[in-house]
Amino acid sequence: MTPTLFDAPAEDVGDAALHALAEQVGDALRRRNLTLCTAESCTGGWIAKMITDIPGCSDWFDCGMAAYSYEAKQALLGVRPQTLTEHGAVSRETVTEMVSGALITSGASIAVAVTGIAGPTGGTPEKPVGTVWIGWKRRGGYPLGQVFHFAGDREQVRRQTVAVALRGILALAV
Repeated sequence: MTPTLFDAPAEDVGDAALHALAEQVGDALRRRNLTLCTAESCTGGWIAKMITDIPGCSDWFDCGMAAYSYEAKQALLGVRPQTLTEHGAVSRETVTEMVSGALITSGASIAVAVTGIAGPTGGTPEKPVGTVWIGWKRRGGYPLGQVFHFAGDREQVRRQTVAVALRGILALAV
C-alpha cells in the first residue's frame, strides 16, 4: 500500500471551508516568511482564486499558472513532451514536473500543482473521472505527489482538489 500524505475529504467542501483553509495557509506562510506559487490544470486557477480572496495575500502569494493543455504544461512549467506521451497529463511524473517547473519559473518558496480528470467525460478504466494527482514542493526539497480518487460531479471533484491542495500547502508551511 502506498503511504498517503493527506486523506481525501469525506464530503463536498463548501466555500466557507475553502476560505478558512486559504486563510490558514496565508497565516502560516506569512509567519514563516514563505511565498507560494500554484500550477493548475483541472482546477483552472481555483486554488489561486481562493488564495487571492484573502486580503494581504500579496505578502505571500507569488503567482499562479493555469496550464491546461500539453503545450502550456511544456511552455510554462517545463513538462517534457516525453513525459506527457509516456504517462499522460494525469500522472505522478507530470505533476512532479509541474510542481518543480513552477518553482523554477517563480520566485516562490513553496509550489503546488494539480492535474486530473474532473469529468463528466475524459475518464478511462485506468484513470476514471475523479482521478487527480496533486504535487507539492518546497524550494530545495523533493517533490511530493499523491493520487486521489474524488467522488462527485465536476464541481465536487474540483472543490475537493482545492481543499486537499490547500491542506498540503499548510503542512509544508509548518
